[in-house]
Amino acid sequence: MRLRSITQLLVISAFTVSVHAAVSLPSDTAASPAPNEGPAKEALEAFQAGRHAKAVDLAKPLAEKGNADALYLLGFASETGKGLDASREKALEYYRKAAAGKQTDAAYRLSFILLASEKEEERQQAREALETAAKDDPAVAGRILGEAYLRAGLSPTADPDKAVFWWKRAADAGDIPSILLLARFYDGQFGFPELKNSKDVIDNYGKAAGLGDGGAMVALASRLLSGDEKLRDETKGRDWLKKAIAAKEFTAYLVLGDYQENIKKDMKAALAEYERGKDAGQIDCILRAADFYTLGKAGDKDPERGMALLQKAAEAGSPVASFRLAVDAFSSAKPDLLVGYKYLLAAANGNLGEAQNELGLLYLSGKIASADSPAGIAWLTRAAQGGNASAQNNLATLYERGAGGVTQNIENAGQLYSLAANQGNAAATLALARLVKEGVGTKADPVKAWALATLAQERGEKTAKQMVDEIADKLDEAQKLEAKKQLEEIKSNKKKDTAPAAAKSPATNTPPAKVK
Repeated sequence: MRLRSITQLLVISAFTVSVHAAVSLPSDTAASPAPNEGPAKEALEAFQAGRHAKAVDLAKPLAEKGNADALYLLGFASETGKGLDASREKALEYYRKAAAGKQTDAAYRLSFILLASEKEEERQQAREALETAAKDDPAVAGRILGEAYLRAGLSPTADPDKAVFWWKRAADAGDIPSILLLARFYDGQFGFPELKNSKDVIDNYGKAAGLGDGGAMVALASRLLSGDEKLRDETKGRDWLKKAIAAKEFTAYLVLGDYQENIKKDMKAALAEYERGKDAGQIDCILRAADFYTLGKAGDKDPERGMALLQKAAEAGSPVASFRLAVDAFSSAKPDLLVGYKYLLAAANGNLGEAQNELGLLYLSGKIASADSPAGIAWLTRAAQGGNASAQNNLATLYERGAGGVTQNIENAGQLYSLAANQGNAAATLALARLVKEGVGTKADPVKAWALATLAQERGEKTAKQMVDEIADKLDEAQKLEAKKQLEEIKSNKKKDTAPAAAKSPATNTPPAKVK
């Protein structure tokens, strides 16, 4: 067993960025009581100004008279501990009274608390509160209900039909976020590939674009230019990109460059668009232009110009640019470890999982100074929690071996290997096969071990073949048939042993064909 690094002494050839399209409830809705012209205006203004105790004193007599805004303020103070002792129960009490007085923000705060409850009864109370709010405010309430159903907050499992039902109601009320959620849903970004529908994607992005959303204009144009061939329309796509640029949505240049590069195969035209985006400060366009000059994709190579563009992007705060500069520093003929470390740290602090994984390994290796196990484990953990499969696999290896300053914990190792395997990590898939084969932390199961080892081999793990052959020699015909069945079930995700590989979007040579 060894830690898997895409660097191997920090020598990196290329890397990919995982795309996670998770749905999250908009818990910042009505994040703080906002002043209005009602009787509670003075109290609300005091709260927003940070004078929480004064706000509470002003709100209490109004709340006793049933003022819904004052009740909402007291609920928020109780929920956050600002001006009152933090109390979930008191917050719920105030929010319920305020919601009964048609204070919609209170209904939303109430629903957020109840949706997070482990009690089914309380989650259903959230549903009732939101459905009541939806009668007067179908936009926001419908959006929240849709997301709650998709996250299985109001049903035993995710319910896409109800999610779509509520999002459509919110969309009909003109809620742009709900329209965009529908577009992403039909694009398969939340799973449910069987419900993907390219026409619905275009229709919903078109609605949001028509309402003036610049991001939707770009997303719509990217589909019209580079999406389903049957639905492409270059004229309309270019028209929407012009409108997006006029709205200062400069990702339009990225889509134009992508279209020229990957559909029209006109590299000089692509570079011209990336240059326009670069001049407008669009970071992805700067990175694309850097690639073109470094690799000579539109003519002669100009690595110095490419590096200068990467440095410009890094200075603008791009963690991807910082990571690639770290790659260059570590992999040059004479590696500059200090420069590489500086850029790697910047990329890791920019929340780039790949950089956090590599930084963790660097601390463990002691190549900069003496090994710093606590720092290494901390960065690997941060990357693993962020969903980086390589970090999950590396951390699992440490837990399995009891190395790197962590106590041996086979259960933790198995869980981390599973998380990484669920994203298609070949090494983690083989590690799971080995644990199952040897019965480490679980019951030995050669049939399942063969299925996992075969999957690891299919995913590119070269050392898996030996295990596959070794196990196969000991299986009878019935077991072999069952093993093949389990392999197909895992690959089709009928079982939850592993899930399909996470969507990947190469960050260097192959640009994404679609923009969210």
